Amino acid sequence: MSAALPTNPPAEPHRPVLLEEVLAALAIAPGERHVDGTFGAGGYSRAMAARGARVFAIDQDPDAIAEGQAVVAASDGAITLLPGNFADMDALLEQAGVSEVDGVTLDIGVSSMQLDRERRGFSFRFPDAPLDMRMSQSGETAAEFLNRVDDGELADILYRYGEERQSRRVARFIVAARPLATVGDLVGAVHRALGKRPGDKTDPATRTFQAIRIYLNGELDALERGLDAAEAVLRPGGRLAVVTFHSLEDRIVKSFLRARSGQEAAGSRHRPEARSGPAPTFHKPARAVRPGDAEVSANPRARSATLRSAVRTDAPTSSKAVPSHVGARS
Repeated sequence: MSAALPTNPPAEPHRPVLLEEVLAALAIAPGERHVDGTFGAGGYSRAMAARGARVFAIDQDPDAIAEGQAVVAASDGAITLLPGNFADMDALLEQAGVSEVDGVTLDIGVSSMQLDRERRGFSFRFPDAPLDMRMSQSGETAAEFLNRVDDGELADILYRYGEERQSRRVARFIVAARPLATVGDLVGAVHRALGKRPGDKTDPATRTFQAIRIYLNGELDALERGLDAAEAVLRPGGRLAVVTFHSLEDRIVKSFLRARSGQEAAGSRHRPEARSGPAPTFHKPARAVRPGDAEVSANPRARSATLRSAVRTDAPTSSKAVPSHVGARS
């Protein structure tokens, strides 16, 4: 394997998922301040700025920050790009001199840019790529983690974050394959554990890759913290729009919005609804939105996307939620 791998940029421009639906949920008025917490290639930020918003965009990936400078320069001052994790958006905005905003948008998970770049090691389409998977390009790589973790802990991670039913078997095969250095090393171990048939619609390694990536990057913890931060920075009447791509993320967002809109303890004619506790910080969430056939056909990444949105009330920020998962690292 050569020392420097090509970046493999996408063959066509990145397509933001559910863009029109997100913009509808945000209901941007000219002059408003909005946060794009997951800048990526800047698709949402450009569209928000085109509607007249002053956009504060956040990304933890140095590649996104570097390449995003062209988007910032072309925005004529409408877009400000802030390096960091959207989980810390309240602190990042405070450093930028912003105390509250009119909207927050989050597009959760790995970006198309990251998946399509061989050197990042996110996709099993590039077997010779280094086993990296770090969104921030800092800290422990996936290879370093897999070469030290015991099979019991690894099995728990694969089950919890990848919903892999044969997690213990897969973990044993991964540990037996050490040392792992490339994407192909990990894919091979999973295929030996689970088998691989030419007609499989989904590669058996998909769940394992998802689990390791989510754990390594502390994605679920960041999502929970980011939702809390969004609640804190949104003004009364501000809008929150979150796009997720799998059930673990969607459950966190759905649970957050149900709890913060006062729907968690709904009653019945046999048990009246409880009215105690803090006032709802969000109005009843809008119905979940999923992409239509035309968008899925044009952009297969959109297939599993779900958009959830809600409007902020004027109630004070509630206490922080208790994490709904265990073991993810921030």
